[in-house]
Amino acid sequence: MLRSSFLNSVLSLGLLILIWQLAAVTFNSPVLPSPLLVYKTLAHAIQTHELPHHLGVTLYRLIISFFLAMLIGTAIGILLGRHNSLNQFFDSWLIILLNIPALVTIILCYIWFGLVETAAIFAVVINKIPNVIVTIREGTKNLDEHLMEMTRAYRFGRYKTLRHVILPQLFPYIMAAARTGLALIWKIILVVEMLGRSDGMGYQIHLFFQLFDIPSIMAYTVSFIIVIQLIESMILKPLDKKSQRWK
Repeated sequence: MLRSSFLNSVLSLGLLILIWQLAAVTFNSPVLPSPLLVYKTLAHAIQTHELPHHLGVTLYRLIISFFLAMLIGTAIGILLGRHNSLNQFFDSWLIILLNIPALVTIILCYIWFGLVETAAIFAVVINKIPNVIVTIREGTKNLDEHLMEMTRAYRFGRYKTLRHVILPQLFPYIMAAARTGLALIWKIILVVEMLGRSDGMGYQIHLFFQLFDIPSIMAYTVSFIIVIQLIESMILKPLDKKSQRWK
C-alpha cells in the first residue's frame, strides 16, 4: 500500500511537470520558463549558497512563528471552548482579528515596533493565532463529556486531565491547525520579508520581481514547496499517525 501511494505521488508529480513543459513549449514566452531552466537556476542558486542562506532565514522565522502561534492559539482555544461565558465575551474580538487583512497587521507592526526581527515574527504570529483558536475551540466543544465527568469523579488534576483526556481528543484538530498553519504562515512570512527585511525568501523574490527574473522566482518557490512537503511527510504525517494510537 505504501509503495502504491508513493508510485501515485511520483506519477502525479510527473504529470504536473509534463503539463508545465508542454505549456512552456506551446507559449514559448519568457514569463513561463521550462522546468529544465528552473532546475538549472535552482541548482546554481544552491551552488552559490545564496538559496540555502535565504531559505534558512525564512525557515527560522517560520519555525519560531509557527510554534508561538500554535502554543498560544491552542491554549486560548481550549479556554474558550471550555468556558462559554468567555467564548461569548471574546467572540467579537476573534471575528475582528480574523477579518483584519494580513497586510494591515504587518504594516502596523513595522510602524509600532520598527523594522526589526521581533516585529516581523510578531506580525506573523498575530495573523495565525485566530485561525488556531477557532479550530481548537470547535474541537474543545466536541470533547466527550463522559470522559470529563470521569476525570472529576477520579479527581484528576488539571495537568493530568489535559495530558491524558483533553489533548488526545484534540490531536486531530491540532494537526489540522498545524497543516493549515504551515500553508498560511509561509505566505505571510514572504510578505513580511518583502516589506521590511533585508534577507529571506520574500526579500529575494521581491528583488527578482524588480529584475523580471521569472526563472529565479519559480526556482525559489519550488525550493520552499519541497521543504514544506518534506516537513509534511517526515514530521506532520508521522505525528498524526502517532496521535491516533490512543483510539
